[in-house]
Amino acid sequence: MNREQGLKEIERTRIIAIVRGVKEAHIFSVAEALLKGGVTVMEVTLNTPGALAMISELQTKLGEQMYIGAGTILDVEDAQKAVQAGASFLVTPNLDEDVIRYANREGVPIFPGAMTPTEVVKAWKAGATAIKIFPSASLGLSYIKELMGPLDHIPMMAVGGVTEENIKQFLDLGCYGLGIGGSLINLKEIKAGRFEWVTDKAARLLAASR
Repeated sequence: MNREQGLKEIERTRIIAIVRGVKEAHIFSVAEALLKGGVTVMEVTLNTPGALAMISELQTKLGEQMYIGAGTILDVEDAQKAVQAGASFLVTPNLDEDVIRYANREGVPIFPGAMTPTEVVKAWKAGATAIKIFPSASLGLSYIKELMGPLDHIPMMAVGGVTEENIKQFLDLGCYGLGIGGSLINLKEIKAGRFEWVTDKAARLLAASR
């Protein structure tokens, strides 16, 4: 998927599957399971062993059907490696304006992590595509709602603590997107080869969001 198609998929499904700790041997099956469940956007975190090779493989095999990016980008060096591996978008846990500027030069969407109003505005002014409010699970819905009050012109993503039970609440607040990790990418089920569990969970999250 190109940039325009990928961003449209985020706007359509609102879900970005965060793939962390999945073994390389399982990555294609996990991606297929997400796709079958209707989730078309996924980020492979760089603190997953073999992440860069996984991103390259996924782009080769599923790049036309899925929007595949890299997460846990900590600096420009990480960003460069991810882009070279074929990542279509970048996600960071922190605010690094150099990383945002690099992504803009490369024409790659960037979703940097921020927590405070100051960080959110800095990230937006530096050229972020949308801001990842992190850690959302600890901050809670009320914090994001308050943050959006004066900053409603800035698209924000909630990452952490999004479940079937509260996904609609996050979306009703006006979240641009939702990063979902452990509650969707269940390592125990994946290790056991039960990829249909991921498909079912993805479909249920999508249904709950609507």
